[in-house]
Amino acid sequence: MAPLNSLSKEYPLIDSNFQTFCASHAIYSVEDFLLHDLDALFASAANHSNSERLKQGIHQLLLIVDALHPPVLNGLQLIEDAKRNKHVFSTGCEGIDALLGGGLRVGQLTELVGPSSSGKTQVCLMSSSTVAKNKCSVIYLDTGNSFSPQRIAYFVGQSSDYVSVNQNILDRIICYPVFDVYQMFDLLHQLKINLRSQIVKSDHQVQVLIVDSISSLITPILRGNGPQGHALMISSGFLLKQLAHEHNIAVLASGRSATSTRLFV
Repeated sequence: MAPLNSLSKEYPLIDSNFQTFCASHAIYSVEDFLLHDLDALFASAANHSNSERLKQGIHQLLLIVDALHPPVLNGLQLIEDAKRNKHVFSTGCEGIDALLGGGLRVGQLTELVGPSSSGKTQVCLMSSSTVAKNKCSVIYLDTGNSFSPQRIAYFVGQSSDYVSVNQNILDRIICYPVFDVYQMFDLLHQLKINLRSQIVKSDHQVQVLIVDSISSLITPILRGNGPQGHALMISSGFLLKQLAHEHNIAVLASGRSATSTRLFV
């Protein structure tokens, strides 16, 4: 998301005084703002001589965040939108494809939840290999050191040209190890930049982003005190949905339970 100093020309309320106030709370970007306790921020602003203008600046940032969300659609509009312009990618599993109405839908975030050892990583690996076999690139964020080239090879091992085909498919799956949520934010921001120009480590267009799993990054923070964990959860879901919507890719995020890592906010 945009740094605050890049917003001042378009939004006069985000001036140098407001930026200084935000910097005192370690807020330098819209993302930092989302991670902060808003009640505490308003309370702090009330202690300044220019409190009303600072509060107006906070409200301005909230409006900027709201404007980044895709428009709200009713049920009928969602169905029509899905029929009209949403391509789907098969996960490689007929049962899951049937539940999803065909597969992973472009422009949307799909959340895959279940207890440990229920097969979530296998679905992620199968989905990535299925998409890659169709000559599209996949970005795979591996948060638990569970990405397995051997499993990818197994899923496509029925090919007659086993070694060659597997190498080509693996070349289309770009895997990044991610071990904390802030590193994931950095990678997602870089991915947004890359998607604008399609600068990727492959000759094929990125169509799918997989995060396996989001819960291993968020759950440890949610167990702590304060609002930070919930703010990170909201920010994660917001970034993933924004990537899907703005860049017309399908996003699959796995997690241990829908209650601990609810991304649909």
